[in-house]
Amino acid sequence: MRAAKPKKTLGQVKGILRVHCRLPLLMAVPTTAGTGSETTLAAVITDVETRHKYAINDFPLIPRYAVLDPDVTLSLPPALTASTGMDALTHAVEAYVGRSTTKDTRADALEAVRLIFENLDTAYRDGLNEQARRNMLVASFKAGCAFTKSYVGYVHAVAHSLGGAYNVPHGYANAVILPLMLRRYGKAVEKPLADLARAAGVATQRVGDGFAARAFVDAIDAMKHRFAIGDTFPELRREDIPKLARIAAAEANPLYPVPVLMSADELEAIYEQLLDLRAA
Repeated sequence: MRAAKPKKTLGQVKGILRVHCRLPLLMAVPTTAGTGSETTLAAVITDVETRHKYAINDFPLIPRYAVLDPDVTLSLPPALTASTGMDALTHAVEAYVGRSTTKDTRADALEAVRLIFENLDTAYRDGLNEQARRNMLVASFKAGCAFTKSYVGYVHAVAHSLGGAYNVPHGYANAVILPLMLRRYGKAVEKPLADLARAAGVATQRVGDGFAARAFVDAIDAMKHRFAIGDTFPELRREDIPKLARIAAAEANPLYPVPVLMSADELEAIYEQLLDLRAA
């Protein structure tokens, strides 16, 4: 980045469409099936002095080519397989339930969710299963295509705040927060969650949208628990919550097309639910 734009620091190109330069040919070879970075316009930076995570978003950051080679993911440990896979799931879900979708992003998100539900458990249990690894790479790619056009939501905003403050791994944070936030959205996401439930195979067309939506969120909860991912963050401190909520609120609004707009005060209630009372 500095070689391409030597007169500006990373902090000065923070935000949207501020890179303003052509980069050398960029080819991406993902070594996890989760971030979708091989197809997105985003780079996430952690400021080690302020302990704040922020994004740089611009079209030159989209790789020209993505090489999806399952062989480079075969040695990924089960815990990282799970957390990065649920990162991809979060990308697909947030892209689908947000208010800036297109026909293409909805199709990519639905396919990503289907592939993740069909393959993540297998990749977690049997890391050498090449077909499961291949399918997870495709899922991550499609989820990346969806969210780079339709963006994410409060799950990512809260996860970024926790990652910046406590170095909580991003995929793990997303996995913990996702079902909690989807329940908080309530009726506003009932129909899109029902679509995702049917794509995931956890509900049929014969059941109502409300039932299907609840089944989908319950299935995410069950998935993360199968992977030994908890419901709270031992690192989180109650005295930090107001600041973290303000950071998340500022990131999400107006950047993300969230299905339900929340204030910093409302987000504080989410952090309270993420608090490990034994550690607090």
